[in-house]
Amino acid sequence: MTVEAKDLHPWRVSTAEAVAIQRRLASQVVLEGAPADVRYVAGSDISVNAAERKGRGAVVVLSYPDLRPVEQSVAEVDLTVPYVPGLLSFRETPVLMEAFAGLSGRPDLLLVDAQGLAHPRRFGLACHLGLLYDVPTIGCAKSRLCGQHEEVGPEPGSRSDLRDGGEVIGAVLRTRERVKPIYVSIGHRIGLAEALEWALRCCRGYRLPEPTRLAHRAAGGEQVATGARPEGRQVSLFDG
Repeated sequence: MTVEAKDLHPWRVSTAEAVAIQRRLASQVVLEGAPADVRYVAGSDISVNAAERKGRGAVVVLSYPDLRPVEQSVAEVDLTVPYVPGLLSFRETPVLMEAFAGLSGRPDLLLVDAQGLAHPRRFGLACHLGLLYDVPTIGCAKSRLCGQHEEVGPEPGSRSDLRDGGEVIGAVLRTRERVKPIYVSIGHRIGLAEALEWALRCCRGYRLPEPTRLAHRAAGGEQVATGARPEGRQVSLFDG
């Protein structure tokens, strides 16, 4: 079975058209929800070879709650869209779509190494992927794109609201003591409180949640060891 994306819009568009698409689709993002019966959680990330203008997108699927990798799909694609601040998803989403197409089944929850609602137009890469695949999605970024926040406590689980113009657009979450926090925001079909709790549930002693940590490794060229899904579906491994 191929995991197919919705046909939301064309990808080769002007900067003005891309901005208009973001503003239009932002109103379709569902800002609430509590994922239930989660059996498979996926993480996605991308690495870019600027010299060769290629992107390597990776999606790693883990069983839940043991967080054991069961499948990965990696695709290397030519980058045809230049980097424009705030429009990263138009450059990187087509790469990740090729990786998603290699999965044998749709995950129940998706964690994206990128912004979701914590974006100037409230439509980051995590929102884009959430709408494309209609799956509960969380943005788990390593750095801040916009907004301000108070200092986060040192204990794992400490958090502080990320605000932009008085609006809460996400939260800063400490996942490990004495390491930098991550920036969590809604992607689609999940509330912020639930997104924070799921991000913590998916941590295994590292700064990054396990799904995005393994996706980061896979996007960087490492082979993540996987086993078959319990229901016996074929594991799909792509080396790019």
